[in-house]
Amino acid sequence: MTLDDSLHEEISTLCEQGDELAMSGDYKGALRLYHQSWNLLPEPKEDWEAATWILSAIGDAHFFRRDFASVIAALSNALVCPDGLGNPFIHLRLGEAAFELGDLDRAKDELTRAYMGAGKEIFSEEDPKYLAYLNTILEPMPGETEL
Repeated sequence: MTLDDSLHEEISTLCEQGDELAMSGDYKGALRLYHQSWNLLPEPKEDWEAATWILSAIGDAHFFRRDFASVIAALSNALVCPDGLGNPFIHLRLGEAAFELGDLDRAKDELTRAYMGAGKEIFSEEDPKYLAYLNTILEPMPGETEL
């Protein structure tokens, strides 16, 4: 479902402002704006396309705050929103958070989904430990020594 134009604009503006704060390292401020945008969504919130990107932004901000349990909470909810399941970024962050929490079974599953959806490139700006872990799980393509 799509939002009416004025509500979509208001939510987009809040999220853009949140993104600017996140890029400057103010994740707490970004989260405040992302939650404001989330609260503007009509019920049921998970039915709206905007819910996917709002929850993704919330999860990402929590990731950079190293609040991995909150990453799992936000992005697990994003999976049930439009185009959430199968979204490589959502699976990447879920896998990284699970890895950090020591849930290696979930980390394996989520990081594999991210890799299968977007390839090695999705790991290019991430800590190399996540791809190194994935290399212990998946077999490289024939003729290659690593993913």
